[in-house]
Amino acid sequence: MDSNLIWTLIIGGVVGWLASIFMHANSQMGIVANVVVGIIGGFLGQALVRAAGVSIHTQLGWWVVAVAGAVLLIAILRALGVFGRLAAASR
Repeated sequence: MDSNLIWTLIIGGVVGWLASIFMHANSQMGIVANVVVGIIGGFLGQALVRAAGVSIHTQLGWWVVAVAGAVLLIAILRALGVFGRLAAASR
């Protein structure tokens, strides 16, 4: 396995986990959902920051942007009712 892929999965998992804790969705998300939300949310946050013309120069800044993007993604998924369907399907 490529080491870049491994790091992407690890960082995506951490970002998704932090966002799920912030959004009180941790009990509704498993590790796979955390990784997917973290990776997609990181890209979403990065795209929004670049579209706004904001320049981030620190690693901590990019972590904050990634978590914020993942939080936004969870909010969008919650508004679409994804978490309600997942909870109903697990019963």
